[in-house]
Formats: sequence, C-alpha cells, structure tokens
Amino acid sequence: MSNLTMEVLSEHRAFGGKQGFYRHASTSCNGSMKFSLYQPPQAEAGKVPVLLYLSGLTCTEETFMIKAGAQRLASELGMMLVTCDTSPRDAAVAGESDSWDFGLAAGFYLDATQAPWSTAYNMYSYVVKELPAVLAANFPAADLDRMGLFGHSMGGHGALTIGLKHPEQFKSVSAFAPIVAPSQCPWGVKAFTGYLGADQSAWAAYDATSLVAKQQHPQTILIDQGTSDKFWVEQLKTELFVEACQKAGQAVSVNLRDGYDHGYYFISSYIDDHLRHHAGILKG
Repeated sequence: MSNLTMEVLSEHRAFGGKQGFYRHASTSCNGSMKFSLYQPPQAEAGKVPVLLYLSGLTCTEETFMIKAGAQRLASELGMMLVTCDTSPRDAAVAGESDSWDFGLAAGFYLDATQAPWSTAYNMYSYVVKELPAVLAANFPAADLDRMGLFGHSMGGHGALTIGLKHPEQFKSVSAFAPIVAPSQCPWGVKAFTGYLGADQSAWAAYDATSLVAKQQHPQTILIDQGTSDKFWVEQLKTELFVEACQKAGQAVSVNLRDGYDHGYYFISSYIDDHLRHHAGILKG
C-alpha cells in the first residue's frame, strides 16, 4: 500500500464541518500512523489554510481534537486543523514502552540517529515531508501554501524547532508551554541522548534556544505559559528562549497566564488566541 493511501477510521459532523480520524502506512515511522483532521465548512467551496498541531508527551492524534475545543472557532475562521500521533506505534523497538517520557508517545519530533530508534523514530521527517504529502493527496481543500504550526510541551518544542527551520513551509508559529531548551532539561537530555547519542553537538539542531541564534522566523512567535505549571522551572525554561530571541532579533510574544497549569484546561482557555494569531498571518 502506498504511504499516500489513507484509511478512514471515523468521521463526524462538527460545527458545520467534518472531524475525521485517519490512518496510513508511513515510511518515516516504519509502520502505520494515525492523524486527525478537522475540515471547516468553507472547505466544501475551496482551499482553506492549514494549521498543524503537535501534541505533548503521552498524547495521541486524538488528544487535541477531543480536549482543546478548537473546532468551533476553526469553523468560524475557515481553518483546517490537523494533529498527528506523537511517535511510531508499530515499530516494536525493544524498550520503547519502558518509560513514559521516552519511546512510545515521546518521539520528540526529531529524526533519530541511534540504533535501534533510527529505523522508525523519525517524527521530524514525518511532520515536515510525509504528513503534508498525505494531506495533499487526500484533502483537495488543504492549502499547504498557507500552513501554520503550533503545539504543546514536547509538541511546542517541535513547533518551535520545525518552524524556525522551515519558515517557508510553516508561515506562522506558536506554542503552549513549550520545552524551549531540551538540551538543558531532564526530558530533553534523556530523549536526545537516546535518540541522537551522547555527542551534544548533534542536539543543537533540535533545540529552539540554540537554533534561533542561527535561524529566525519572519513572523512573531506566540507563546503562552501558565505560572502554576509544575514543569515550568525544571523542564520548560521559557526565559532561556526569550533571551535567545532578544539576542537574535526574533520577534516573540510571551503571555504568562496567572494560575494556569500544564494541562488542557489551560490550552482550551487560550486556544482562540492562538487560532486568531495564525489566521491573522495565514489569511492576511
């Protein structure tokens, strides 16, 4: 089966549009991969902008679509929403389910170089190349020339790094509580050591705080961070990215949300701001 051939798992009417869940064979991830997609009602008449969301640790392709409450405004704005899974699921790599923050549901949106992970843990290539190709082949209304990228936590890390590397492809970028300096936090050090090896020079390409010194995005990057997020100080380190952006001349807008934590109550509270941020760029 071609990796562009898509299987429909389920589709549901939502806010005048269609919420669907799909599966296809993935070359990057050496097995089947699932993704979810919301088509706004405007997709029936022509092309619409695409907003790709990258989820965090332990999440699946369903999490955002079920919990964020994004479809209502996406319908109003005429935005297609897409989310993918957070790691390969069929690779059967030894040890991949040993811990919650590495392996299954913890792909970190990079291309692994270390055995045995390199055979399937290639979420960077999946997001940048393979998933857009699947969208192009199966959803005529997806305007991939007007595509934005955002995410949460590990997915915020993915959105920042991929967005900085590919501003011509992802024309708008935002993040909720992103891991901005994975080379300097326990989650990132564990993942990078396992996937990329002990040579830390290889880590910089997947570290937003390091990357922004060399590669900037032409648009303002929007970040929301809750002040009661238990991971903020040790794992997320928002201030390191802000400092790096200031030195590099990268426009960044950071909202510290008083009393909000790391979960989807936080995301759903401010999802409208992010959708409007992307719509302003992609539709402007």
